[in-house]
Amino acid sequence: MASDIPQITIPPELLPADGRFGSGPSKVRSEAVAALVAAAPDYLGTSHRRPGVRSVVRRIRSGLADLFSLPEGYEVVLGNGGTTAFWDAALFGLIERRSQHLSFGEFSAKFAAAVAGAPHLEPPDVIESPPGTAPEPKAQPDIDVYALTHNETSTGVTAPVRRAVPVGDTPGPGYDGAALTLVDATSAAGGIRVDPREFDVYYFAPQKCFASDGGLWLALCSPAALDRIDRLVAAGRWSPPFLSLALALENSRADQTYNTPALATLYLLDKQIEWILAGGGLEWAAGRCDASSSIVYGWAEQHPLASPFVTDPELRSPVTATIDFEPAVSADVISAVLRQHGVVDTESYRKLGRNQLRIACFPAIEPDDVAKLTKALDHVIEVLAS
Repeated sequence: MASDIPQITIPPELLPADGRFGSGPSKVRSEAVAALVAAAPDYLGTSHRRPGVRSVVRRIRSGLADLFSLPEGYEVVLGNGGTTAFWDAALFGLIERRSQHLSFGEFSAKFAAAVAGAPHLEPPDVIESPPGTAPEPKAQPDIDVYALTHNETSTGVTAPVRRAVPVGDTPGPGYDGAALTLVDATSAAGGIRVDPREFDVYYFAPQKCFASDGGLWLALCSPAALDRIDRLVAAGRWSPPFLSLALALENSRADQTYNTPALATLYLLDKQIEWILAGGGLEWAAGRCDASSSIVYGWAEQHPLASPFVTDPELRSPVTATIDFEPAVSADVISAVLRQHGVVDTESYRKLGRNQLRIACFPAIEPDDVAKLTKALDHVIEVLAS
């Protein structure tokens, strides 16, 4: 209740210039919004199958290929529905018989649960570890898809992207093709370094590092993944048209989506890719995230009432920092006081149930604003603990 929130005034000089620290939807740069407003008369409300919109999709696909230094033969595929829809599409279009899933938080667990409910697939192999940690994949001869998560948004854990089975290894008797490595990169893509040779599908939505809105999925697909999509269709694998990766691929090659997309989402995504490339590419964007998250973790390690939730520094996310607090202060109250001052969406992930803040450090967020946030936190905690 608002009446239960202590009346604490944070001095203006301690407040960030932009108070958006949400882990998704994330901060959208004002410059991109202004560009959208300027383009609106000729862009918004037009057909997504005409050159005006298709040129934006073409720039997105080309820009992502450049940003991730995609090897020869990789393609950028996109469709509507966000990451959740892509999980369902993968049930039909990428998993042949059996998949292995690393489950270490809310979102990695959801893909595993979706596969477990698919009647046409064998029960998945699920390797779990507690929140705040990350498990390792284990190569098995009957696995044709290894499902990894680059950044678990709910807990602030970043896991390495490495193939469980090197390309060219001979599969076991239960499977007659090469296993694919699928990586959920929803909160990682565009903010964390990755080697495209270590994945076959790196999929994400644009409402986090790419500073746009949700409802769209994008997938960076290797030749092996493209072949799997074609082969399952040729083998008679049925899919609802909305979830058909074959249709998504066909339309992406024509620089469009199967059904009508949100044009503003595409435009903002294009502007963010353009901004990152102009700044110096993925290394530059990852460096911004490193700088911001280092400020947060360094502050928490020095504060007597705070500590990083992820104890292993190698697993700490550079894009979603999770900070635990001692019982002497309430993270919920801290977030509420911050929100009264325009600093929003620092609350912990609702199902984790910890006395915790979760602070996004995506590329669009200024490291100077992160530093200011720690000053605001110092002030609020000092008043609460006094």
